[in-house]
Amino acid sequence: MVPMTVEELTAVLAWAARRPAEWRAVTAGLRAALPAPENAATDPLAPAGTAPDDPVFLRELAALATARAREAPALAEFLAALRHRMPGPAEEAPDARHRTNVIQGSSAVTGHVIQAGTIHGGIHLQPVAGPRPVPRQLLGTPPHFTDRTADLAALDALRAGHLPAGPLLIAVTGPAGVGKTTLVSRWLRGLSEHYPDGQLYADLGGHAPGGPVRPGEVLGQFIRAFGVAQVPAETAEQAALWRTLTAGLRIAVMLDNAVSAAQVRTLLPGAADSLVVAAGRSRLTGLGVDGAAFHQLGTLDASAAVELFGRRVGGGRVAREPVAARELVALCAGLPLAVCVAAARMAARPRQTVAALAGAMTQETGRLEALHLGGEHAVRSALEESYRCLPPATARAYRLLALPPLTVLTGPVAAAACAVPPPEAERLLDELAEAHLLEDLDPDDPTGAGRFRFHDLVRLHAAQCAEREETAAVRERAARRVVEWYLATATAARALLSPAHRVLRRDYEEPVTPLAFADADAALRWLDTGRGPLMAAVRTAAGHAWHALTWQLVDSLQPLFLRLRPYDLWIEAHRTGLDAARRSGQPEGVSRMLTTGGSGLYNAGQLDESITWFDEALTDARGAADRRAEAQALHGLGQAHRLAGRLPQAESLFAEALRLREAIGHDRGAALSRLCLGDVALATGRPLQARSLLARARADLLAVPDPYDAARALAYLGRAHAHEGIGDHPTAERLLGEALEEFRGTGSLHWQARVLEMLGQTAEDRGDAAAARDRYDASLSRYASLSPSDARRLKERIRNLASPAGEP
Repeated sequence: MVPMTVEELTAVLAWAARRPAEWRAVTAGLRAALPAPENAATDPLAPAGTAPDDPVFLRELAALATARAREAPALAEFLAALRHRMPGPAEEAPDARHRTNVIQGSSAVTGHVIQAGTIHGGIHLQPVAGPRPVPRQLLGTPPHFTDRTADLAALDALRAGHLPAGPLLIAVTGPAGVGKTTLVSRWLRGLSEHYPDGQLYADLGGHAPGGPVRPGEVLGQFIRAFGVAQVPAETAEQAALWRTLTAGLRIAVMLDNAVSAAQVRTLLPGAADSLVVAAGRSRLTGLGVDGAAFHQLGTLDASAAVELFGRRVGGGRVAREPVAARELVALCAGLPLAVCVAAARMAARPRQTVAALAGAMTQETGRLEALHLGGEHAVRSALEESYRCLPPATARAYRLLALPPLTVLTGPVAAAACAVPPPEAERLLDELAEAHLLEDLDPDDPTGAGRFRFHDLVRLHAAQCAEREETAAVRERAARRVVEWYLATATAARALLSPAHRVLRRDYEEPVTPLAFADADAALRWLDTGRGPLMAAVRTAAGHAWHALTWQLVDSLQPLFLRLRPYDLWIEAHRTGLDAARRSGQPEGVSRMLTTGGSGLYNAGQLDESITWFDEALTDARGAADRRAEAQALHGLGQAHRLAGRLPQAESLFAEALRLREAIGHDRGAALSRLCLGDVALATGRPLQARSLLARARADLLAVPDPYDAARALAYLGRAHAHEGIGDHPTAERLLGEALEEFRGTGSLHWQARVLEMLGQTAEDRGDAAAARDRYDASLSRYASLSPSDARRLKERIRNLASPAGEP
């Protein structure tokens, strides 16, 4: 956790003071974190007669907060994450000068404005910062919502009695299928005007086949919903940023399928005026220490259940058989899920009588007694009758779709699981949703790209049907087809994002049709948004002992790891992949996992373990007389020693790797070794040698082509021109500016941060502390969400800067 300096905090406060909503949010967070004032006269946030944007007041407030943060962990945490509140400074052209421009008259100006004399060269405009996104994630509620008047009134009473000393937290609990999700969604949607800054939803997966969702996945989802692209890697920093982003906001959050108080506690926002509702089967009594209120949701009474049934099948059918209708809803035990499943079954058969359906369910109830869990046999009975009447292809899809460990089902995933063309898969999903066996998460999506999910009880029933009616081989093939589809699609994404990288074997048991991406940006977006399902696929492959498939899937995710740097997933995936590669008996897989996993370890700062991995890769490569793998291991060892500050050892390893790569004609590998030798030459005061090595590396990498690594060479080349022995700062800043644009094109936030740091160093070299500070601040805004160690280094650089003229 990197704390803010007085200067940083003053800048954030000055920015917030010009925006009333932001000022309220920031000061609300400070007021909650600072020790309570003894009286109004001692309140540091309410100085008498002082304007909120008074510079002296802001600096004094910043100094007070940073001083007290040393003894107040909560305040230190708040300040460390507060930097994300203010958009990062615009990166102007490296040779820009600060000027004041005035537009007079009654002009209204929006968007980008350029006021200039003669302009030489191109103009690069940063996007205009728009308003903060307002997420609207709550699930829709069905038109046949029935009764629950007393429950809605009870929730209203809990809200009305809340004293805003912290977020209002309500736990809504009850048995599976009782309608918790529908009730809470209905209630929260009716309160949208009271929570205008956003309504968020997350399924915590308490009863999902892969286990509960990790807190970091939910926090990342919430943080990105508020427009923050750079999410910290560590869960503690994610939680701190989440509390900072929401301080002073009025938001409503629904946490569905919660299983424990600890799971909910990590996700609580930082706003006293916010509302959080956790829904789950267990009573969640541990939330009592967090001040939670509790509401137990019961089943529907008989008349409400009959009304719900009639709304789904038509009131006339119920009116003709009132006794049978009451018998049927009694079999459903007052559970809305059971009633809706039974009603969907009957609505699909207009000539079936209510009595016939009740009779069928009575027979099934007796047969399913051995299956029931916690009195939920009513739902199972309704499901069994609906399932029995499905067309064969739809029933098969119902069984097979329960097998992949995914919370959200889409057309391509269903096509893979069922081994049918995508249009057929989409039809099957629609039919299952029509039968109330799947929930449509996007019923109003105009694109028609549907997303569906099982209720956990329905999934359990579908999986039991698969266990009962499909062989073990069929069940395994269905799950494997989904994992292979993820492998094929991730491999297609990798081919677009890293076309120069050597592709290793892929072992598919059946033909696979991956997604087609329009361009590299679309491929990277898919990898980014699909982190959860992709890691679930890795874990599933490992759990089934599909060893080759496991390491190959990890290998296909390299662009995600390199470009976006999710270090926790990078390391977890490679530890899993390395074990699988060893078990598969495929040496090329072991070598790839050791080297790309070693890279993840040294990038995450775990240098000793990284060296162990590369040493093992080197031993294996020499034993197998694989000179390409040997060079790769030597290069990785050089990187680890370079980061450890052992420059002579690193240079020797890079030089040995270069000799091997030149000998076997590995042009791209040789260029990468020259790049690293240029970096070491630069670090040891040999700028002319560095320029020669880096210029050659840049040209060779462009020829491959490998634009990502060519941009790295360009960045180091820019710094070589700024070196004291050369001092060509205009050329240095031009080259670094070009490298920054190239890294924006690749989507690499890490290297954007590195280049901005280099620009700051170059400005500092020529004595421009103000420009250096701007570049370092821009770099820090990226590093803060990627690498705490790099962020700490930038903080130290900023502290050591000479104060700009006129600044105390």
